[in-house]
Amino acid sequence: MIPVNSWLDLMIALALGLPLLAAGWTGLGMLLDWNRGETGEAETALAATLSASLSVLLLGMAGLYSLFVDTPGTRTWFVWLASGDKVLTFSLLLDGLSLSLGFVLNLIILLVIRFSVNYLHREPAFQRFFLLMGLFQTAMLLIILSGNLLVAFIGWELAGLCSFLLIAYDRERDTATANATYAFLSNRIGDAGFLIALYTALAFLGTAQWEPLFLRAQNEPSLVPGIVLLGLIGAAWVKSAQFPFCGWITRAIEGPTPSSAVFYSAVMVHAGVYLMLRAAPLLEQVPLINGLLLLAGGLTLVYAWLCAQVQTDIKSSLIHATLMQVALMMLWIGLGWYRLAAIHLALHACWRAYQFLHAPAFMQLVQGAAPAAAPWLQHHPGLYRAALLRFWLDPLAEWFLIQPTRKLAREAELFEEQVVERVVGIPALEHGDPRQLSDAGIGSGLGGRLMQSLASLFALFEDKLVLNNGGTGLSGLIDTVGRRFEQIETFLSQPRYLVLMVAITLVIIL
Repeated sequence: MIPVNSWLDLMIALALGLPLLAAGWTGLGMLLDWNRGETGEAETALAATLSASLSVLLLGMAGLYSLFVDTPGTRTWFVWLASGDKVLTFSLLLDGLSLSLGFVLNLIILLVIRFSVNYLHREPAFQRFFLLMGLFQTAMLLIILSGNLLVAFIGWELAGLCSFLLIAYDRERDTATANATYAFLSNRIGDAGFLIALYTALAFLGTAQWEPLFLRAQNEPSLVPGIVLLGLIGAAWVKSAQFPFCGWITRAIEGPTPSSAVFYSAVMVHAGVYLMLRAAPLLEQVPLINGLLLLAGGLTLVYAWLCAQVQTDIKSSLIHATLMQVALMMLWIGLGWYRLAAIHLALHACWRAYQFLHAPAFMQLVQGAAPAAAPWLQHHPGLYRAALLRFWLDPLAEWFLIQPTRKLAREAELFEEQVVERVVGIPALEHGDPRQLSDAGIGSGLGGRLMQSLASLFALFEDKLVLNNGGTGLSGLIDTVGRRFEQIETFLSQPRYLVLMVAITLVIIL
């Protein structure tokens, strides 16, 4: 007879793996051209709906087992990395919090998938949407069921990537790609905090497992647990769009309504709240940091309430209402009311998903213009203008985050074109000889395409690196390389690069 724990591990593995398999199957069909356009919609919808349904069913069965029989606790499947006394494992923490919230959020994803089958009918990117939804479902389950910081971080990053790609769903529109870039760059700030927490936990506490981490933190001075907690708070702050990182979420609703419902109103926006619930023992050990949660929640609550007063479209109104509710959850956690925050999370996720999915029909039912702002707000033009401009958070983020990143990207591109490509002798493909693209045969299928790409690269190598440079002579080559290294030195002597190199050196040393 198979032990109960083996059956439980199998159920959880299938709950995690089935959405991932469905996404992989859809992606393979897109790659090999058997699943494209309207003819492939039925297959895509069946794979996504069936995998999500089975995942919900299996997670529900695991939850019932935990409720009526026994709480499974931490389940370690395999060791990823072992170095001395530092061990990184793939482990899941199956308790009442993770299984109950995992079931609720998984059920919401299933409903959104089913809704999207009809809503996105005949959309050019139908298959791409469901591929990303499968990846996102796996990512959220990794976050919720994670037994350590590393597994949670993998899910965290995968969810952020899916969010970026779905905001840019209509990638032909400049607005969609710009908003996706804005959201992606904003969330990298939180990811940096998560990495700081992960590194500190491993380096100073010797573990990234949730339960051992909490136990070892009790024997440490408050500095080390405080750094871990600050990193996690930073990650939660950005992912849940708490003040002053509220600007990205209003741009994120650029994507389709179903993705807005599942990402920014019902599921992913609550990932930061869940992370704080999971880190509750650290909050109790360093109560001073609770003040940050109270401050963030209070500021976000006031900000979202004022901005909601001047919104004229339904999605913006709902997203600011979502920010208000998430801010309340942060307040509950800061006050130590963890059970209330968890119940609030589950109920709000269900209600807000319904509102977002019902929004298109609601717009058809409602007649007339949106109501005007409250009279008291109209009598304060300065406050009204600030709320209308969302307290200038977007221009500030553009100035401090987006523009420097774009400038750095342009300089990196210029450095590659003016230095790297000339030193190596391989110009960009689009600047090369057009015949190099036509000399190679056209492959069919996965193997044919791989061989075609490999042949093109070999042809490019021979044409540009071997033939064109064959007659330049050794002295000319040395002179060219010397000039390129002078350009490299000029680039690296700029202050920003000196600071960057010092920072990289410190990271390596530490």
